[in-house]
Amino acid sequence: MDGLFGKLRNLDAYPKINEDFYSRTLSGGIITIVSSIVMFLLFISELRLYLHAVTETKLVVDTSRGETLRINFDVTFPALSCSMLSLDAMDISGEEHLDVRHDIIKKRLDSHGNIIESRQDGIGSPKIEKPLQRHGGRLDHNETYCGSCYGAEVSDEDCCNSCEEVREAYRKKGWGLSDPEIIDQCKREGFLQRIKDEDGEGCNIYGFLEVKKVAGNFHFAPGKSFQQSNMHVHDLLPYQKESFNISHKINKLSFGEYFPGAINPLDGVQWVQHTPYGMYQYFIKVVPTVYTDIRDRTIQSNQFSVTEHFRSDDIGRLQSLPGVFFFYDLSPIKVTFTEGHVSFLHFLTNVCAIVGGVFTVSGILDSFIYHGQRAIKKKIEIGNGIDKL
Repeated sequence: MDGLFGKLRNLDAYPKINEDFYSRTLSGGIITIVSSIVMFLLFISELRLYLHAVTETKLVVDTSRGETLRINFDVTFPALSCSMLSLDAMDISGEEHLDVRHDIIKKRLDSHGNIIESRQDGIGSPKIEKPLQRHGGRLDHNETYCGSCYGAEVSDEDCCNSCEEVREAYRKKGWGLSDPEIIDQCKREGFLQRIKDEDGEGCNIYGFLEVKKVAGNFHFAPGKSFQQSNMHVHDLLPYQKESFNISHKINKLSFGEYFPGAINPLDGVQWVQHTPYGMYQYFIKVVPTVYTDIRDRTIQSNQFSVTEHFRSDDIGRLQSLPGVFFFYDLSPIKVTFTEGHVSFLHFLTNVCAIVGGVFTVSGILDSFIYHGQRAIKKKIEIGNGIDKL
């Protein structure tokens, strides 16, 4: 048995030195304290990484099909009234959403940016008393109101009972409403008077759009839009204005749900127009993104990058539609973020590396200082001996 223990004793890689041969120094004590503090700080840092989730990023080809894209927006126009402002969306597949009103809220703003009124778009038309019937007479108490569409009827049974319905009928026909005063519904609802009353006001418009996941654009512009000779046109005649100020501030713009770490580069961006006419364009590259958290909950969202361009027209020549346009395209590459924990064995390996590495470096440093001090002291002693001789 003693022979076995003797053989094991010979395998000891850490031979012990008698304490009588130890030489403790001031520099060694300082290095010990400093190295202990360094080891403790590195251990705490490694412990935090172990306790908190880490995110792994991968790039894959986006093979998803038939999905929709949700566009969240909150934009303020300090010099365009809510009655003028309209929202359109269209894509390369030919699908169009003209004068979008659902899921959108408009807030009237005064010249100082204070809220005057908040309402869902398309709600709140005033009541018309004794309006003009389609056949030409005034509405009696025992009749059902059916207003004229002024030539824009599709069939004889069509009725336009409000100014908005007349404008919508004209839009479907591809006509512009040149003079609202000749339209009984618009005259009785005070369409032009409302525009004059809102002159100098601003508008905050926010909400969301659900569009196909293909390249397209959406834009905010004055006037009701319609198709004429396969061209997208906005009817600006009713507003009787020579120029439109499209200065704007993007409070929020995102594509899809929020996920941790998401950065939307257009949030808080503001632009001021200094010319009478122009079109402001944002060209956006949307990158599909999937975020999976530590509980395996998946968020389907998007990131995007953007470039900007202002297209100005010569004074007196309105060649481009005044408005703010967002042109977006989809990237074929999808980014995936996956949260996960560092394994305990990895944590233990890193802790051992920290302790061993700091201990080794501090030992080398202590040895260098100790032997350096001894060499200097020896040279001094030799020098003193020569001086005595």
